[in-house]
Amino acid sequence: MDFADLFLQFTVTLDMTIRLSTVLILACLAGLFSERAGIFDIGLEGKMLIAAFFSAAAAYHSGNAWIGVLAGIGASMVFALIHGLASITYRGNQLISGVALNFLASGLTVVIGNAWYQKGGSTPPLTGNGRFHEITLPFADLLRDVPMLGPLYADVLSGHKPIVYIAFLVVPLSWWVLFRTRFGLRLRAVGENPASVDTAGVSVIRQRYAAVLIAGVLCGIAGAYLSTSQAASFGKEMTAGRGFIALAALIFSKWRPFYALMACLLFGLLEAISNLYPSIDVIGLFSIPVQFTQALPYILTVVILAGFVGKAIPPKAGGAPYVKER
Repeated sequence: MDFADLFLQFTVTLDMTIRLSTVLILACLAGLFSERAGIFDIGLEGKMLIAAFFSAAAAYHSGNAWIGVLAGIGASMVFALIHGLASITYRGNQLISGVALNFLASGLTVVIGNAWYQKGGSTPPLTGNGRFHEITLPFADLLRDVPMLGPLYADVLSGHKPIVYIAFLVVPLSWWVLFRTRFGLRLRAVGENPASVDTAGVSVIRQRYAAVLIAGVLCGIAGAYLSTSQAASFGKEMTAGRGFIALAALIFSKWRPFYALMACLLFGLLEAISNLYPSIDVIGLFSIPVQFTQALPYILTVVILAGFVGKAIPPKAGGAPYVKER
């Protein structure tokens, strides 16, 4: 295999890595906002799933993918409010609330999908403006023939769906909000020492609800991406554990936006390798089976959650309901 073929495989792998990591980036940032405020969110998977369904349904009936995104955000925010009511207002167990939302989304999407479309829980395929199409960046065609840099710009950076670019822009925006604004300072303080924030006259409940709703918005966009960009319809259980992988990436990144981006790209790379190279031949000695390459993202998830990548310390008040002192 010559250099040209190797470079082509390299660009194809990078391109697929970006596409596959987009949903993880959005879900990971959703968990970042929620957990920085002290609310553990196991329900990322459920919010993305319900958003993917209603996004596909709205896009199908309206013929407009952006309306589908709004519908997905709305559905996800409803689930986020349920999680907020259970864990903030009624001080329930945050982990149980998140798991319940996952089960609820899994059942609702199948029941409603069967009732509306009689397709086993799936939605009809999206066509035309009902799904997103690739965006060609300026000068991509002109620069394509430039050695090395041209294909990287034209084939890796250009040619993605709009939500891909939105996801990568949300990363620096999240960093700025969390570490350069008064709102972000208060939100992080609520996750570390809510009593001190309350003493300063800042509403802990309001800050936590704001964080949970931001998580709902980001999960809504992530779910919409799955059904209107990465695919052209909703499929049963199409999130396929990505919410849990996003949680693993969040722990791996130690709750920091740019580290979260790197972690999600790593998971996206592993998934891209499993899709593009299902059977890997090692120097002609033996072949790595397809089952192993397909399991790579989940193996890394287990490794991270088992603590083999170093100690990750979550926000001190994470998972604990706040009871106002009298």
